[in-house]
Amino acid sequence: MRTLAVFLAFAATASAGPPNVVFILGDDQGMADYGFLGHPHIRTPHLDKLAAESLTFPRGHVPTSLCRASLATMITGLYPHQHLITSNDPPMPKGATLATAPRDATYVAQRAEMVALFERSPNLAKLLGEKGYVSLQAGKWWEGNACRCGGFTEGMTLGDPAKGGRHGDAGLTIGRDGLKPVVAFLDGVKASGKPFYLWYAPMMPHTPHNPPARLLEHYRAKTDSPFVAKYWAMCEWFDETVGGVLAELDSRGLAENTVVIYLHDNGWIQDPKLDGFAPKSKRSPYQTGVQTPILIRWPGKVTPARNDAPVSSIDLVPTVLAALGAKPTPAMRGLNLLDADAVKARPAVFGEIFEHNAVDVREPAKNLLYRWTMDGRWKLIVPNAERLPKAGVELYDLRADPLEQSNLAAEQPDRVGAMRKSLDAYWPGK
Repeated sequence: MRTLAVFLAFAATASAGPPNVVFILGDDQGMADYGFLGHPHIRTPHLDKLAAESLTFPRGHVPTSLCRASLATMITGLYPHQHLITSNDPPMPKGATLATAPRDATYVAQRAEMVALFERSPNLAKLLGEKGYVSLQAGKWWEGNACRCGGFTEGMTLGDPAKGGRHGDAGLTIGRDGLKPVVAFLDGVKASGKPFYLWYAPMMPHTPHNPPARLLEHYRAKTDSPFVAKYWAMCEWFDETVGGVLAELDSRGLAENTVVIYLHDNGWIQDPKLDGFAPKSKRSPYQTGVQTPILIRWPGKVTPARNDAPVSSIDLVPTVLAALGAKPTPAMRGLNLLDADAVKARPAVFGEIFEHNAVDVREPAKNLLYRWTMDGRWKLIVPNAERLPKAGVELYDLRADPLEQSNLAAEQPDRVGAMRKSLDAYWPGK
C-alpha cells in the first residue's frame, strides 16, 4: 500500500509538471533550538508552521559537523570521503592567519584544487539543470563560482578569493539584508513557467550575532548571558527570513507544487561566557554537533507526520530525484525519505569528522579525526588513532544518556565490536 501511495503521489505530480525544489539551510543552530522541538525561549513560528505541514524527522543528521563539508553533502548526496570536501580550508601556511593566507600562492592553488575536486561529483543543481530546471544559489557557498562551478543558472556567489570569495561573498548578505535576489528569481520563474531549484542558505544564525534590537531586547530578559541572548535572537531573526521565503512562494501560487526541505548544517551550543560555541557542538562527533531536524513539505503529496527514525542529509538528493521519478547515481548511498519502509529498515546512520584545515586536500583519511555510527539507541565514536592517539572509543546509550556523558565502551566490548564492524564496512577511514 505504501508503494502504491508513493506511486500515485508521483503520478499526480507528473500531471502538474515536475515539482519545484527549495532547500532552506540554517547555519550553526542547536539541534533542539526551535519552538516545534520544545525550546522554552526561542520563538520560531514560521519553522513551527513548516514543521506542522511537513514530514518531520527530529532525528536527522549531517555526517560531519563542519559547514563546508556538510553543505557539499547536501547538494551531492555523497559522504565527505566521497566528494572529497572534508575541511573548510586548505592547510594553513606556516605563520599565516585566515586573513593573510589568501596571499600565499600555494594556499590559493590548493583552494582552487578543492573546488576542482568538488566539481568532479554530480550535484543537484547540475542534475536538475539537465532536466530543464532553472536555479538560484543564495547564501553560503564555498565551491567557487556558483554558476560556473556549482551548476546554478543564477547565483549570488562569484567565488573570487581576492574579493571575499571564501564561503559566499555577496551571497552572505541574503536574509540579513532582505530577500531581493530571491524575489527577483521567483518573479522570473513565475513568468517563465519553468521548474526551479532554490538554494537558500543564509549565514544565520551564524556569527556575527548582531540581531535587530527589537529581538535582542526580548531575549535579554530571558537569560543572564548577553551572548546567549544574541544567539537566541539570531535564531528568531533567521526564522523571520524563512517566513519571508515561504510567503513569496505562497503569494505567487508556487507553494503547492514545490518540495521544501529544511535542515541546518551543523549543531551549536552557545558559550554563555564567550561569543562562540561550547564544546561537544560544532566540529564534534556528538549529537549536539551532528543532529538536526529534517523537514519535507510537499502539499497534497506528503502527509504531515513525525518520524523518529534516524535519517541523514545524504538522503536529500535521492529523495528529490525520486520525487522527479529519477534514480540516484550509483555512488549515492542515501534513501528516499518518502519511502517509509526503507527508512524503517535502515540499520544505522554514519558520519565522519575532519580537521578544519585539511592536512591533504586529496586524501580524506589524512584529515580524519573521528568516525561515528548510530543505530537509533546506541552511538559509537571511533577516533583516528593517527591524529588522536590518546583518544579512546566511545559508546553511548542515547535513550538513557542523550547528552553522551557516560561512556560504556569498556562495559560492552561485544556491542563495540559489532558496531565497529558495521562502521568499517561503511568506510574504514583509510
